[in-house]
Amino acid sequence: MSDLEELQATQAEIIEEFAFFDDWTDKYKYLIDLGRGLPEFAESLKVDENKVSGCQSQVWFVAEEREGRLFFAAASDAAIVSGLIALLLRVYSGREAESIVRAEPDFIKGIDLTANLSPSRSNGLHSMIRAIKNLAARSLEKSAL
Repeated sequence: MSDLEELQATQAEIIEEFAFFDDWTDKYKYLIDLGRGLPEFAESLKVDENKVSGCQSQVWFVAEEREGRLFFAAASDAAIVSGLIALLLRVYSGREAESIVRAEPDFIKGIDLTANLSPSRSNGLHSMIRAIKNLAARSLEKSAL
């Protein structure tokens, strides 16, 4: 299975998991639980250069490239946003930069996430995705040099 296919399979798993919940109250609780499981994010990384603009909450994203794959770490000061970060890391972290750039975040539509987030949270989610894709694009540019 290619990296892109694995990424798509991960998105399908997320859609399947969210289908188990009957209503959005339970889905929000699940998101918050996912956010609580995020790895520790060093305070030293919570600097302006790592901050994602366009988010109502404070969000920091960093990427590290290892063996042709990008690994992300992130944190937020908001519980639901932390859950969104957990989903994004599950989909995109550990993937090849090209797969990250090419893959659309289909799980968002698949779980009807945008329709169930406030407009500011939805904008923040899309800002985080843009940040991930920009980091991947920069990695591709560097490797092309």
